[in-house]
Parts: sequence; C-alpha cells; structure tokens
Amino acid sequence: MIQIVESSSPPKPCPMSSDSALPSDGQPVPQSHPGESVVFFDGVCGLCNLSVDFILKRDLSHRFRFAPLQGETARRELSVEELQRRDTLVLRTETGVYRRSAAVVRIAWGLPGFWPCLGGLLWLVPLPLRDLGYRIVSANRLKLFGEKETCRLPTPEERDRFLP
Repeated sequence: MIQIVESSSPPKPCPMSSDSALPSDGQPVPQSHPGESVVFFDGVCGLCNLSVDFILKRDLSHRFRFAPLQGETARRELSVEELQRRDTLVLRTETGVYRRSAAVVRIAWGLPGFWPCLGGLLWLVPLPLRDLGYRIVSANRLKLFGEKETCRLPTPEERDRFLP
C-alpha cells in the first residue's frame, strides 16, 4: 500500500530523478504513457516497498508500472495535495485515478489467480469502512515497517517497470 505522511519535513530524494534519469547502460528511463496503469507509492516507506515487491512478483503480464510520490512523474501527473499526502496509494488507469482502498481493490483486480476474487470481496465492504481500515494501517506503517533514507532502486530487470 502507498501511504501519505503529513509532515513539515521535505520529502526524501529519489535516486531515479533528475541527474540519474539515465540508467548505467545509457538507455533513457521509461516515461508514462496514456492508458497505462501507474501505481504511485511512497518510495521511502517500508510497507509501500513491500507492496510494490508483492505486485511485481505477481504481475507477470506487466499491467502495472510504478512511480514514487517523490519523483518527477508524480510531480508532473498528480495534484499538489496528492504529492503532499504521502500516506495515500494512488493508482492511475485509463478509466480514472483511484486512491487508498479503491486503488488497492483495483490493483487486486489486475493481478492473476484468486486476487481479483479477494478484490471483489473487499469491494463489497462500504468505501468509508474500507478507507478507515486503510487509514489505520497507513497511520502506523512507518512505525511497523520502517522508513528508508532514499527511494527504492529497481533492479536491472525491473527498470522498465519504474518511472522517475
């Protein structure tokens, strides 16, 4: 899950931004394209990074791409409020922009196996109740899963799935 932390401290840097826009092989970093699904996540949150790893492992058809909330793609494509609220997972698809538990449900629908069924069951829970559960986890995520000094760096195999 991607979560937002309301804090007066500036966001931590992401190594994929600006100066490191070129991977070591000299190929340009992939850019977001209309119609693709992009998961915006807090790049320094331990739980968020575990969630990204979870999705990467199961998303064999490469439906989802990933961008840290601290990165260039997020600054270009999200509102100022979404950028400031690092405790919220944001999913942008061709059908719209989804936040918090609605994003989690839609990600589950996009994964293979029983995950779409689990997402469907979660969808039956009224949105205010789902989001309450999301906010409780979100409020405690850094205490439970820790915070990194910098954003997650993708492996060479994952590089084309991540946006700056």
